[in-house]
Amino acid sequence: MLAAQIESSLYHRQGRAVSNFSRTLPAPQSELAQQILKDPYTFDFLSLGTQAQERDLERGLLEHVRSFLLELGKGFALVGSQYHLEIGGQDYYLDLVFYHLQLRCFVIIDLKMGAFKPEDSGKMNFYLAAADDLLRHPSDQPTIGLVLCKTQNRVVAEYALRGLSQPIGVAEWQLTSALPPELRRNLPTTEELDAALGPPTLPL
Repeated sequence: MLAAQIESSLYHRQGRAVSNFSRTLPAPQSELAQQILKDPYTFDFLSLGTQAQERDLERGLLEHVRSFLLELGKGFALVGSQYHLEIGGQDYYLDLVFYHLQLRCFVIIDLKMGAFKPEDSGKMNFYLAAADDLLRHPSDQPTIGLVLCKTQNRVVAEYALRGLSQPIGVAEWQLTSALPPELRRNLPTTEELDAALGPPTLPL
């Protein structure tokens, strides 16, 4: 695990997510919450094509849940995916819900295949307010949200979080940092490999 953390440059990624924790969480909870988030998250264990959707990303993370939990870091316990909440008579589904054993709080992750948008923080703010009412036990700390997107503009993210009352972090995810861009461009995608190999054949 230590070797993997060194290879993935954990030291340079730990605690770098844009967040409003210093304003929305009491100390020392705010400092600890900031340190458990990374930017970017590296999902080297995934193989996604250019046409992949957010559901494909979520499915891939759940299929490799052990690797996903290792990348998230110590203390995360998976509660559920597409977690259902009924709010005001309407159905809402949270991409991923975790519980952090050290922070003693729920952590909601919203997955994005594209760039971070200001409205993503408003949606997360809504989810966190509802989760605090519907999921949080009186002994739990406030629920934390993480918008995990393909790219982000840090200035836009900071402005989007500035006026919100719920603790939210914004970070990027990447598939790999090991291969140089020119080599990644020359490698076939999953779809191209599937097309070349053809449909699987059943043994006689």
